[in-house]
Amino acid sequence: MRKKFKNKDLAAKLGVSGTLVSLVLNNKADQHGIRKDTQEKVLNLAMQMGYFEALHEKNETSPVEEKPGVLGMIVPSLNDQFVIQITPFLQKAFSSIGVGFSIVTKDPDDQRYDRLVGAFKKFYSGLILLGDAADDNTIRALRTADYPFVLLEKSIKSLRLNTVSTDSAAGALLVVNHIDKLGYKNIVIIADRKFFSADTTAIQDVIDAFGQKTGIHKPVVVELDEPVAGDEIDFVKFEKFLRPPYRADVLIIMNASLVYPIMTFIRKKKFRVPQDIAVVSMEEGTGFDLMFSPVTCLQKPLSGMSAKVANMIWSEVKNSGKGKFKRQVNISPELIVRNSCGAI
Repeated sequence: MRKKFKNKDLAAKLGVSGTLVSLVLNNKADQHGIRKDTQEKVLNLAMQMGYFEALHEKNETSPVEEKPGVLGMIVPSLNDQFVIQITPFLQKAFSSIGVGFSIVTKDPDDQRYDRLVGAFKKFYSGLILLGDAADDNTIRALRTADYPFVLLEKSIKSLRLNTVSTDSAAGALLVVNHIDKLGYKNIVIIADRKFFSADTTAIQDVIDAFGQKTGIHKPVVVELDEPVAGDEIDFVKFEKFLRPPYRADVLIIMNASLVYPIMTFIRKKKFRVPQDIAVVSMEEGTGFDLMFSPVTCLQKPLSGMSAKVANMIWSEVKNSGKGKFKRQVNISPELIVRNSCGAI
């Protein structure tokens, strides 16, 4: 049975009065001059403690929940493993606070988003911008309109924005430390040319992490072009690193979508995984645990990221996009070790 929510418990955790908590939860904070940042702290903790979820179970609504009921997420493509994987977690996070959730795809050549902000306001109370969907024009248009939004898997150092991202440097260190323990020396990093610009930071994090190790050669970076429909990936640039003089010990694959075609290719060339060459993916992919051999990979903290995004965008909506707190959250991934990289 859910523990009964008490204002005094929340007040004690925040070091404020029970009256202040009551005013915030009853949507009277502005009338009594309670600061916006204090309101945000109260509402965020109330949500974490299950206040709103308990009300929804009783078919009740808090006075503070005067907001549109749908949040949108703009994504560069629906054919993205991360979108597929995180969507159920986001749906769960938003449904727990009684908010709907919808996904919008963005054409990379579409320059109309600055004119669509007005239309978005009719349908969405706030937006999540994923990766390359958070381009300069879109961010500028949303900020100018004080539109509530949060960036997911995208950071812009020159601006104070709410962002939630996987800690790329921490993930790179997990992978590199594991490879170092296995004794591999020749490393090939493989990336999809289509996503190379978005992966530049993550690739550099891997290279920098290897730079801290002695006895490991500087990694070679190979970009592969996405195949035309019905064709296979052109592996010419990559194949030469499977044999002397370089002879790769391990392949670090940046994009989950490349793992299956690369594994298929190296098997056709009579290479065994991991006996002849090891494979590590920097992203989790569907069925990686069922492949032959099961693929070692970094697993993003989907549940934690979804909870942080829900907290941030909810606060932004409550503050009409003018919240004073702008948080940059980086969450470390987990290394899932499977057979494809060999055993320590």
